[in-house]
Amino acid sequence: MTTEPHDGRPRPLALITGASAGIGAAFARAYAARGHDLALVARRADRLEALAAELTAAHGIEAFAIPADLAVLDAQAPILAAIAARGRHVDVLVNNAGFGIAQSFTGVPWTRQRDFLMTLVVNACGLAYGVIPGMVDRGGGSIVNVASLAGFAPGAAGHTLYPGAKSLAIKLSQALDAEYRAKGLRITAICPGFTLTEFAQVNGTQAVMDQAPRRFFQTADQVAEIAIAANLRGKVVVVPGWHNKLAAALLRYLPESLVAAVVRGGAAKYHLEG
Repeated sequence: MTTEPHDGRPRPLALITGASAGIGAAFARAYAARGHDLALVARRADRLEALAAELTAAHGIEAFAIPADLAVLDAQAPILAAIAARGRHVDVLVNNAGFGIAQSFTGVPWTRQRDFLMTLVVNACGLAYGVIPGMVDRGGGSIVNVASLAGFAPGAAGHTLYPGAKSLAIKLSQALDAEYRAKGLRITAICPGFTLTEFAQVNGTQAVMDQAPRRFFQTADQVAEIAIAANLRGKVVVVPGWHNKLAAALLRYLPESLVAAVVRGGAAKYHLEG
């Protein structure tokens, strides 16, 4: 059922994937504070339900959980069907769900690499494909794709598919902006660097991450706030933080051979195989 604020207009609905922790949960809090209803997607139903209850109580909005595994083919279909069944449509899509694989390409089963591509690439594109026509019909909408500084970097040993997936998020955002800006859509790729989340703990590189200087880390809340503000201004590719902007510029404009050598040297400590 559509819920309405005091002025009688329906509240906009933000669909956020990977919402159970980290940057996804930060987006949920930020959009709830702005008066958006929330559709929260992740595998961990208990965390989603707890976050939905917290934000409903804190902000007087409607937040509901849609437990889903984005590694499954066409996972976007039941997610969007669940929203439609409530009589709702998506005004904001945040494609945030993802994970990292620190091993070499064949160091884990193919099913793990396939799940990575389904989660970060295929179903992220599927969700965008599913919500864009309605946004166009209504004359507006927002999509935020959570990319990474790694999207500007050459490949290195370990995290084999990660730079390519994040580069696609950037290029997809640029292409969608070119196609749909004139129809009222705002598309943004946010490209954070080191961020304080569970990401490194889950992929087994937390001990190495803990050695990095904390002055180069941002919080998940900072990343979400910068992304939302940039999206509202119509910015397409956004790098949060001066240190990340400097790194992105070096990755883009220094000779590729030099960048590759530096990146591969730095990435070696995050590669869990010798």
